[in-house]
Amino acid sequence: MNWQVYLSGEIHTNWRDEIEDGTKAAGLPVAFSAPVTNHEASDDCGVTILGAEQNKFWHDNKGANVNAIRTRTLIEKADVVVVRFGEKYKQWNAAFDAGYASALGKAIIVMHGPDHQHALKEVDAAALAVTETPAQVVDILRYVIDGELG
Repeated sequence: MNWQVYLSGEIHTNWRDEIEDGTKAAGLPVAFSAPVTNHEASDDCGVTILGAEQNKFWHDNKGANVNAIRTRTLIEKADVVVVRFGEKYKQWNAAFDAGYASALGKAIIVMHGPDHQHALKEVDAAALAVTETPAQVVDILRYVIDGELG
């Protein structure tokens, strides 16, 4: 079986690369997908494709709807959804992705630092694992796929 893993969340660090590199080094049969991580493209895709909007709400709404086509499709196809909450920004979209994945009954792994424990308690409660590092995510994938520790 080739596992499908969706990597949701913050886009300002290389955590996705660390997970992908770790699973590749472990020889795990995993295919990764993610949202568009180019911030400008993600913000402006709706108006670039569908036309300009004077009101910022409608500008953002068009982009969110176009991005949702990708996000919903890839989360629905995923076996595991990893949701990373970073330190620099509030990732409301990541919280939404976690809720959507939970509603679909997907296996969710959440990743964040201890400073976010209280704010993310409901998201953590819906997750099957709460981690702090990409290495822990790789270890979980190794265990659930191959049944091996470390």
